[in-house]
Amino acid sequence: MYLGHLSRDCRVAGMAASCVSSICCGCAIALTAVIAFGQSFPTKPVRLITAEAGGGADFIARLLAQVLSTDLGYQVLVDNQGGASGVIAAQSVIKAPADGHTLLFYSSNIWILPFFQSNVPYDPVRDFSPVTLVDRAPTVLVVNPALPVTSVQQLIALAKGRPGELNYAAGSTGAPPHLSAELFKSMAAVNIVRINYKGTGPAVTDLIAGQVQLMFATSGAVSGHIKSGRLRALAVTSAQPSPLAPDLPTVAAAGVAGYEAESTHGVLVRAGTPGFIVGKLNQEIVRVLGNRDLQAKLLAAGVEPVGSTPAQFAQVMRADMAKWGKLIKERGIRND
Repeated sequence: MYLGHLSRDCRVAGMAASCVSSICCGCAIALTAVIAFGQSFPTKPVRLITAEAGGGADFIARLLAQVLSTDLGYQVLVDNQGGASGVIAAQSVIKAPADGHTLLFYSSNIWILPFFQSNVPYDPVRDFSPVTLVDRAPTVLVVNPALPVTSVQQLIALAKGRPGELNYAAGSTGAPPHLSAELFKSMAAVNIVRINYKGTGPAVTDLIAGQVQLMFATSGAVSGHIKSGRLRALAVTSAQPSPLAPDLPTVAAAGVAGYEAESTHGVLVRAGTPGFIVGKLNQEIVRVLGNRDLQAKLLAAGVEPVGSTPAQFAQVMRADMAKWGKLIKERGIRND
């Protein structure tokens, strides 16, 4: 648009040829500079900001950083900035230069948080540029074996026959186990009461002990207990069968048509980061995610490697915000 205006102005002045020639020369010089700069990226170590040390995001971030450091030619440093539901990490990226040397690796909580918490100091669409979706993982619907159900349909029938009597365990408000359960309640039209826990560990312990009847848990948290028979798995929450639980049907196929709930992690940069840098980061991270050794480690940790274009990741974010924003509003979920 800007070049078009310049050309019209030049024609009015009778200098179209001279103007176009000048513009072309200028564009060529600028393009050469862009290409040269893009080829030299990065020019210093890269910070990969993520959640607290020891968690799932930290584990995945360190796997990525190890391989990326070799591929990029500069060290990728994992910077753990947990707390405040991701706000601290997000603000660190927003305040950093928009040059691609500071990355945010976080869960979908980053773009869902503004729906259930007031005064979030960032806009997930305005303030960030998506780079790539890194992984996804369904939760697993598990019940205490004493509960007389072996399928999703039987669970729904029992819950409808005993409204308000069944309890489900969940940790943080807005985390995948919580939202998966609330989506199930909404779509299956059942009244199951949430029992709040400070973390997944205590929740699973009480589920095994029969203090609560069911839970939507991450695969890594319950797979061992499913194998030992201390918990009974009914279904996975992905839209399609998952390699993380190949013997289980999906909730959608087992009785709640259209149901889908997955946790995801992705890499974002500050908005305004040049497109060629976003493209370079995308290319390198997607290549890393194609590494078979890394894929095996991710699957063993309970997540499926993905890799996407920035546009595909942006679409995932928009779909999440529409879906979960609607549910959060309808059910009055707050985390203030």
